Order: sequence, then C-alpha cells, then structure tokens
Amino acid sequence: MAGLFITLEGGDGSGKTTQAGLLESWLVGEGRRVVRTREPGGTDLGLELRQIVLHRRGHIAPRAEALLYAADRAHHVETLVRPALERGEVVLQDRYIDSSVAYQGAGRVLGGDEVRALSRWAVEGLEPDLTVLLDLDEQLGRRRLDAGRTTWDRLEAEASEFHAAVRRAYLAIADAEPGRFLVVDASRPVDDIAAEVRARVAALLDAA
Repeated sequence: MAGLFITLEGGDGSGKTTQAGLLESWLVGEGRRVVRTREPGGTDLGLELRQIVLHRRGHIAPRAEALLYAADRAHHVETLVRPALERGEVVLQDRYIDSSVAYQGAGRVLGGDEVRALSRWAVEGLEPDLTVLLDLDEQLGRRRLDAGRTTWDRLEAEASEFHAAVRRAYLAIADAEPGRFLVVDASRPVDDIAAEVRARVAALLDAA
C-alpha cells in the first residue's frame, strides 16, 4: 500500500498516548497526512465495543474477550485503516494485534499463536510497517497510573502478575520480529524517546 502503518504498543502507563501525540505533531510538520487512531475505539462501533471490553461490570469469558477485540479490529481495519493507507496517509495507531497476543494470549493464557491467527484472519493479514514497543517495568507503570487517576479499566485493574506476563510476551514478540519493532526504554525522558522514534520513522519515510 502507498501509506505507512505505524503502531504503538506497551503495557499500561508506558506513555503510548504521549508519544503518539508527539509523533503526530512531527509528521504533520513534515507535511504528512496523518490518521491517528486506537484499538479498541477507533470507529463508532469500536467505541461501543471498547465500553464492553474495558468497562463492562462483571465477568467476560477470556475467549469472548478475545473475539470482541478481533471484531473491533476487523471493522476498524476495513473501514478506517486500509482506506487511509490506500490514500497514502500515515496511520498512527495505539495498539493492534500485538496487544491481543500479549493481553489475551499471555495475560489470559489463551495462547499467543491462536490469538494471533484469529486477529490476522480478522484483518486479512495486514501487518504494520513499524511497531514501537514502549517497554516499562509493570510496577513503574502502575505507579504512573496511580498518580494520574482514581479508576482503572478491566485490564488495568488486573494483578501485577498479569501485567508481568504481558510485558514478557511483548518482549518475546519483539525479539522474534526485530525488523518490525523498535523497542524503547519507556522510563527514559519523554523527549529522548520521541527523538529515537522520529529517527526510525524518518528512515522509513526516506526509504519509501
């Protein structure tokens, strides 16, 4: 496709929203057309699904949770992401398939291969050109969340062991696909992280 698909991944509190905003501003300043989005919640349907998977009270069976994320992803890619890429735009997205592999595959112990296969089917195999993994110790991530809010969604509220498993899964995915990933120490200063991400994205744009 003519556009560029960039995803940001990482545990809760790792700073994805901050870095996405900084990268978007830089890209726009470079004259690029940017579509900034997220999963779940990047479409009207996605907002409804986001409310269910993150804020619904009561138990959701792990497999049902994985299927809800896949349903959001299928609709999001078909109606927003692919059209933007076909127009030659940069899609800058907070979370994608790797989140499901880490959170549902490892955190919910459903198996990463199965969850990945489900999502790849949902999106007809669409892969990011670059995935930025903001790696952060789960305890530090929790302290960041505690400092900024008084309520947490269903995944943020999980025990530290869950978040440790998610972090290990992310690092394993990145280790298996080094060409696609930029792994960044998310405990570093915000501006230093942004500069490293910009350098990697600039190289991709120059090579396009």
